[in-house]
Amino acid sequence: MKVALLQLNMIVGDIQGNSAKIIRAVKQKSADKVDLCISSELALLGYPPRDLLFNQAFITQAQAALKDIAGQLIDYPALVLGTAEPVLKTTGKPLYNCASLIHKGKVEQSFHKTLLPTYDVFDEERYFEPAMMPGVFELAGVKIGVTICEDVWNDIDFATSRRYKIDPLQILAQKNVQCIINLSASPFSLGKQKLREKLLSNIAKKYQVNLVYVNQVGGNDDLVFDGRSCVFDKQGDLIAKAKAFAEDIMICDLSTDLAKLKTHECLPEAEAWKALVLGTHDYVEKCGFKKVVLGLSGGIDSALTAAIAVEALGADNVLGVLLPSPYSSKGSIDDSLKLADNLGIKTITLPIQEIMSAYDQALKSAFSGFKAGLAEENIQARIRGNILMGLSNKYGAMLLTTGNKSELSVGYCTIYGDMSGGFAVISDVPKTLVYQIAKYVNKIKATELIPQVIMEKAPSAELRPNQLDQDSLPEYEVLDAILFRCIEQHKSVQEIISDGFNPEQVKKVLKLVHKAEFKRKQAAPGIKITDRAFGIGWRMPIASMRSF
Repeated sequence: MKVALLQLNMIVGDIQGNSAKIIRAVKQKSADKVDLCISSELALLGYPPRDLLFNQAFITQAQAALKDIAGQLIDYPALVLGTAEPVLKTTGKPLYNCASLIHKGKVEQSFHKTLLPTYDVFDEERYFEPAMMPGVFELAGVKIGVTICEDVWNDIDFATSRRYKIDPLQILAQKNVQCIINLSASPFSLGKQKLREKLLSNIAKKYQVNLVYVNQVGGNDDLVFDGRSCVFDKQGDLIAKAKAFAEDIMICDLSTDLAKLKTHECLPEAEAWKALVLGTHDYVEKCGFKKVVLGLSGGIDSALTAAIAVEALGADNVLGVLLPSPYSSKGSIDDSLKLADNLGIKTITLPIQEIMSAYDQALKSAFSGFKAGLAEENIQARIRGNILMGLSNKYGAMLLTTGNKSELSVGYCTIYGDMSGGFAVISDVPKTLVYQIAKYVNKIKATELIPQVIMEKAPSAELRPNQLDQDSLPEYEVLDAILFRCIEQHKSVQEIISDGFNPEQVKKVLKLVHKAEFKRKQAAPGIKITDRAFGIGWRMPIASMRSF
């Protein structure tokens, strides 16, 4: 049997556009005598549709589109298409997460997702009713079991902590299927592909079946989907693999003995770079923008953000803005201009000293008797934020914020200042990884795209004379190590101290993380690349006490 894996970049809510893309893909591969085309999870709707699923008109439109697709593909290969289907019974949730078999002009069968993830970025129990068991169909003499994403992630021999009482794979094995297909919308995170391939290989080998895994590609809001759809033979060997971070329609003949492929491990900085570029491109374009603007401070964060924007959108669509204050060093200005020259982007320089003086005069009586400090520093950041938002409005360009995860974690950022903007490109990138990605970019470009002086200088907000980040924070290597244990491993103060960290530093960092929650709640969305990001999957209370 010959299958086509439709690894496509869908737009959430664009049923008409998604439908047209799916039809084109199937027709494009019909000349290759394909027996079965397979889409990713909820491909017709775009993933994740979230509360669009509560809109009855949206579901009605999807049902009509499904019938239209069937009619247009009457003389084309069979298609298993991810969509949502209304539940006919009156109890439970209103929808199934569904894979519909389209064949000979009809929707012949529907298969419903059995395991509904409700953790991190997933909230499927909010919308869907689970199936009692997975379904099976026959095509070209092959008995095929249908699973949807999470259905393959509860294998008893692989999962150390199983979330669900049943395993759809065991049920399919009892039905003697010869092939298992999996329609997936599995978000990217660093290192996840290695885990995926190990899981899928083990399943194929354990049950002696071909396993066809089709993953979505593209950025939707804070999530990036990396594609890398793949096929495993009955021995658990990888025999076909689609592109990473790009659309691909891959054909694989399961009836032939294909050559085994090697698993190539990607460096974290390489994966992160590709994910950030794809996520930025898709977020900007899917939100209806063509251009972006960002502040250039002469630091590593704005430099990397600018490089990502240029790679994603092209240099002509990126504007860098320099907003020097009396505390900005000449080096920072020169470094920003050098970066812009290397990237080929236009810049505007708008000094803010006069605006600062106007604020000082306006607030003179109100601030009388108070020592100058944080309030004055934050006003500088807010002046810059207002100017950048003004340019964004005037030019119709999305404002990118440039703060990293380390800063956002501990609140080392100014709300309504440098946090102002439409998209926080590197908000899930720890500072130490920022440097690694910057070095990687220079390496693959075979040039000093990001000036070496930017990577070597001590980080500073330059909001007061001789200011350095490390005046307020531990060294970033230490800070990121503490934050990883706190945010991704959920360790307590005492557990982190037991790992060998300075007790006072640990207590200070975790206190800052807790205090900064109100800032993060108001931050622009950013691209999730780690296992635990400050996006849709982060649900911490703001008004709370922490004693652990």
